Amino acid sequence: MSATAAVPKRTLPKIPFWAQTFIGLAVGVALGFIAKNTNADWLTTTLEQVGDIFVRLLKLAVPPLVFTAVLISVVNLRKVNNAAKLALRTLMWFLITSLIAVTIGIVLGLLTDPGQGVHLPAGLEKKPATNGDWLDFLTSIVPTNIVDAFGPKPQVLQIVFLGAVLGAAILSVGKKAEPLINGAEIVLEVVQKALWWVIKLSPIGTAGLIGTAVATYGWDSLKPLGTFTADVYIGCALVLFVVYPLLLAFVGRVNPLNFFKGAWPAIQLAFVSRSSVGTMPVTQRSVERLGVPKEYASFAVPFGATTKMDGCAAIYPSLAAIFVAQYFHISLDLKDYFLIVLVSVIGSAATAGLTGAIVMLTLTLDTVGLPLAGVGLLLAIDPILDMMRTATNVAGQAVVPVLVSAREKTLDLDKFNNPADIDAADDTPSDADDATTNVPSQPDRREPVSV
Repeated sequence: MSATAAVPKRTLPKIPFWAQTFIGLAVGVALGFIAKNTNADWLTTTLEQVGDIFVRLLKLAVPPLVFTAVLISVVNLRKVNNAAKLALRTLMWFLITSLIAVTIGIVLGLLTDPGQGVHLPAGLEKKPATNGDWLDFLTSIVPTNIVDAFGPKPQVLQIVFLGAVLGAAILSVGKKAEPLINGAEIVLEVVQKALWWVIKLSPIGTAGLIGTAVATYGWDSLKPLGTFTADVYIGCALVLFVVYPLLLAFVGRVNPLNFFKGAWPAIQLAFVSRSSVGTMPVTQRSVERLGVPKEYASFAVPFGATTKMDGCAAIYPSLAAIFVAQYFHISLDLKDYFLIVLVSVIGSAATAGLTGAIVMLTLTLDTVGLPLAGVGLLLAIDPILDMMRTATNVAGQAVVPVLVSAREKTLDLDKFNNPADIDAADDTPSDADDATTNVPSQPDRREPVSV
C-alpha cells in the first residue's frame, strides 16, 4: 500500500486589513510626492480618478445605508433592556466628550493665536459653498417630500429624520409591522455586503486619496496656515490619544490599548475616506468585536455616525472661529466663547457624517457674528484637515458604546481583551455576533489598568 502523505498547501500569510490600508497610505504618499516634484500631471490625474471612484462608491451606499441603519437602530431598541436609559447615557457621553473636545480647541486657539499675522497669497481663498445659518439648518431637517431627500444630492439629515420617525412608528404599531422590519433588515444586510466589497478596496482607494492630497497641496497651501493646521492635528490627537484613553481607563475601567487594537481599522479608514457614514460598517463591526452587545451597537454606531463629531463639530469650528476672528481683527468676549461651546455641543448633527465640516463652520461663524467670508480662507486646506477630524469623529463613535457598555457591565471582556482582526472572519456574522443585549448583569471582572 503506497499512500502518499498529503502535502499541506503553502499559503501566503494573510495581511491584516489595517496593514493593507497602511501600505496603500505609504504608496499614495510616495506617488503623490513623485507627481508633485516631477510635475507628472498624468500621475496626479490618475491618483485623483482612483480616489474619486472610491469615494463615489462609498457615497453610493449612503442614502439606503443611513435610512435603514437608523430605522433598524430605533426598532432594535425593543430588544435592549433599559433601552431609554442606554439611549440617554449614550447621548450624555456624546455631549460630555464634545464639551471636552471644544474646550481643548478653544484653549489651543488662545495659546497659539493661529490667525495672528496670517497673510494668505492671492488665489488661496475660495468662495464658500454654503452660507447656512441656524434657521436654514433647522428647517432643512424636515423634508418637503421623500424624493428630494433621496434625490441626486441626498440630504442626510432628512434621511436620518425619516428613518427615525418611521422606526418610531413601527415600534408603536407592534407585531403587524414585522414584515417592514424584516424587509429593512434585508436591505441593510445587502447594502452592507456591497459596501464591504467597496471597503476591501480601501488600500487602492487610500493610495489615490492620499496621493491626490500630497500631489495637489504639498506644503504650499499649508505654510500660510501652518499654525492653524498644527492646532487642528494636535487638538484631534489630544482627544484621540489622551482624552479617550483616560475615559476608557478611569471611567470604563478597561485597557485603552485593546480598544485601539479593535477600533484601529475603522479609525484608519476614516482618516483616508473622510466619511463617518462610509466607515460606519467597519466601525460597527469593530465595536461588536470589542464586546459591545450587537443590538446596542446597532443603535449607538449609526446614531453616532450622524451626530457624534468631536473633530468636525467641536475642535475644528472652535479653532476656526478664533482664526477667523484674529484674521479680521475682531475681538471675542466670554459670551462669544460660550456660544462657540453651545453650537459645538448641540449642533454636531449639522455635519451629518459626510466629508467636510463647512456647514458646521458656517453655523458657528453665523452664531458668533463673524464674517462668513472666513469660510473661504480655510477651504483650500480642508481635505488635509478633514482626514484627522474624521478619524477623531469615528474614534469617538466607537469609544462611547464601549464606555457605556463597560459602565452597564454588558461588555464582553473576553472579546475586549482579545480583539479579533476586522477581517479575521468573512463578511457573514459569526455565531458570537448573534448574541443579544439581554445579558444578565455579570460580576465585575474588569481588570485594573494603568495608563
